Amino acid sequence: MSLFSWPGYAFWYIAKEKNLVPDLDLQISIIEDPYESFALMSAGQLDVTSSTVEYGPIAVDKDVPVRLVTYTNPSYGTDKIILAPSISSPSELKGKKVAVLEGGLTQIFMGIWLEEKGVGIDEVEFVNVIMDEAAGAMLGGTVSAAEFWEPFGSQVLKNMPGSRVMATSSEDKWISTALLGDGMYMSEAFLEQRPEAAAMAMDAYFKAVEWWKANPEEGNQIIADAIQFPVDDVEMVIGADGEILKGGIMVFDREQAGRFMGVVEGELPLGMKNGQIVEHWNTTNSWWQKFGQVDALHDWSTGVNLEPLRTVLQAEQP
Repeated sequence: MSLFSWPGYAFWYIAKEKNLVPDLDLQISIIEDPYESFALMSAGQLDVTSSTVEYGPIAVDKDVPVRLVTYTNPSYGTDKIILAPSISSPSELKGKKVAVLEGGLTQIFMGIWLEEKGVGIDEVEFVNVIMDEAAGAMLGGTVSAAEFWEPFGSQVLKNMPGSRVMATSSEDKWISTALLGDGMYMSEAFLEQRPEAAAMAMDAYFKAVEWWKANPEEGNQIIADAIQFPVDDVEMVIGADGEILKGGIMVFDREQAGRFMGVVEGELPLGMKNGQIVEHWNTTNSWWQKFGQVDALHDWSTGVNLEPLRTVLQAEQP
């Protein structure tokens, strides 16, 4: 399985170090480009990846044998749109370059924000970069605005006097829709040929989350060591006490994931709704069509496989 180096994905390392599912041999790779992970899944060289949660409609549209299996955490302030000091208003971005990960949620976040401010997505030039490159582009003056997640946003604000936050995922309209967040994907081959292993993998992830919530200090150190982050930067993203972190993310446990995916009954905090995956899918699908990433709108159920989540939730029942 793979992830890119960010604390919100690194619970897998806790599962491995603490041997939380002894029958599962987790072989974890850090791959910074999520599209490389999806290509490896298509080629049968990777079973599971943790990434941002918008790829499902693209996979269906392009016949990529990858399925979203659960949402794992909404962003509650870790994502920010930042303007360079030379830009005094959004309208000044017309004709300028803005940095996003094209085909990722950062592009949709930026697109929605621009349109709300009266700037069309065809009036700016999107620059496709991964996060550390986005910070470099901003600091180097190559781009006039960018979408960042922590700790990169704070690094830009600290090192670029006059730069300003214009939107953040802690605002009610962003957290209530849970637009910005992460998910777990599995290859179709893994799901179909090894369903028990798929369920064990999901069980390992959520056991790691549960262990971290009970042991946040030790868990954060495991994560920091694994992805080569300072502990302070890990805490900036996922928190220091296992609770919801405003300014960072909310880490779902299995029950919360089940509610978001509509598998079990129950309410969610922060304005999110049971079964919100459907609304989320439709929003991202329509924006990918607007950006030219997909040709058509697809039903959410064509790109989501809920069986591993159902299995781990049923196993938890008395």
